Amino acid sequence: MKKSTKLALLSAVLAFTAFSCSSDSDKPGDTTGGGTDTGKTKYIITATTGAAGIADYLLTADDVTTGSITTTGNGLEQDGTYRYYITAQNNFFSLLYGQGNPGAVTTYNLNAEGKLVKKSDFQAETVHVFAAVNKDILTIKVPRSGASIASMYKIDAEKSLIIGEAQQDTKKLAGNGERAFFTWATQVGDKVYMPYMSIKGDGVDNFGTVNPDSTWVAVYNYPELKLEKVIKDNRTSYLGAYFTNGLFQDENGDAYGFSGAIATSNAVLTSTKPSAVVKIKKGTTEFDKSYFFNVQEKSGGYKISSTSYISKGKFLLLMYGNVGKNNGAVRMAIADVYNQTFTWVTNAPATLTSVTSRYNITSEDGNSAIVGINTPDGNWIYSINGSTAVATKGMKVEGGQITAIQKLKY
Repeated sequence: MKKSTKLALLSAVLAFTAFSCSSDSDKPGDTTGGGTDTGKTKYIITATTGAAGIADYLLTADDVTTGSITTTGNGLEQDGTYRYYITAQNNFFSLLYGQGNPGAVTTYNLNAEGKLVKKSDFQAETVHVFAAVNKDILTIKVPRSGASIASMYKIDAEKSLIIGEAQQDTKKLAGNGERAFFTWATQVGDKVYMPYMSIKGDGVDNFGTVNPDSTWVAVYNYPELKLEKVIKDNRTSYLGAYFTNGLFQDENGDAYGFSGAIATSNAVLTSTKPSAVVKIKKGTTEFDKSYFFNVQEKSGGYKISSTSYISKGKFLLLMYGNVGKNNGAVRMAIADVYNQTFTWVTNAPATLTSVTSRYNITSEDGNSAIVGINTPDGNWIYSINGSTAVATKGMKVEGGQITAIQKLKY
């Protein structure tokens, strides 16, 4: 895993009105279940100061539409350097990147007063994929060279315990002389769909491929994690990207896959198919051949960098800034996959240092993406409306760049 602040995307999000923040505690919380849920929302903002050996600070606020918050003398300082986050069963999980070694997984929840408290610590393998499935968190350690066995772990999200594991031979899964590298995992119905990229994994050009223009999704049953099928297509490239989700299930049970068409060989972009959205209808394990949303054409030639789901078919897209390339300062857009429309976001800062990608959330009314936007002039939480594509500035975050935004109930 790479530190999120070094990924091509990173921060974007909201605009609000009254905020309050209470000093956090590392006093242990409940040892079972999630935090108390009385219907109130507490936002968790993580921010990095950039200091060597210091992980993100955890800040909390009741509202992120206005005001400011700072890392100075505030929040919980985490140990380690790189941290990654997921919320499940009303618990907030912070995963330490162990540089290839096992790393600590720290679980937090909110007490009745809305204070963030540490629930537990346990050791787990450093992984490249983590996703909520049923009441579990599914994590996957995927080799990029050497041994070809990917290890999958099931973590009980209420008890913070590893409860099972399975393995997959990635060379056997690819079946084309290369190896499969899972980009992410998504629960679709009662199964887990895992898009993957085909990579050389040769120790020289690990993430390069001689198969740039194909799409694959491995379908596993759950909780057994037995491979049932591989869904294939050749109208675009692989879904998602390294450490980047590219498959989302909507409220209707359909799944939409997003491809940047950014496959390379020896660091040269080799994809010939367009950056696009494909669809898997509810109850099927095939791509819908009647559906193809050519985002690259609709955007004027730009490619998708990462995707966040808002609701009702609306997605926030982070786009690579250079036409037809997989580089350039990130730009934001809204895609409506139902109507196949593409709209550039307006009212956002002109220059974006980074925008949060996989750690975004949706507003309480379901209409907007809440993201962290870091700029040379400061860092703010913005809301991006899914219908109007208008960005609204909210809380300012001082003393560090925003790396994630999550929320819990208390």
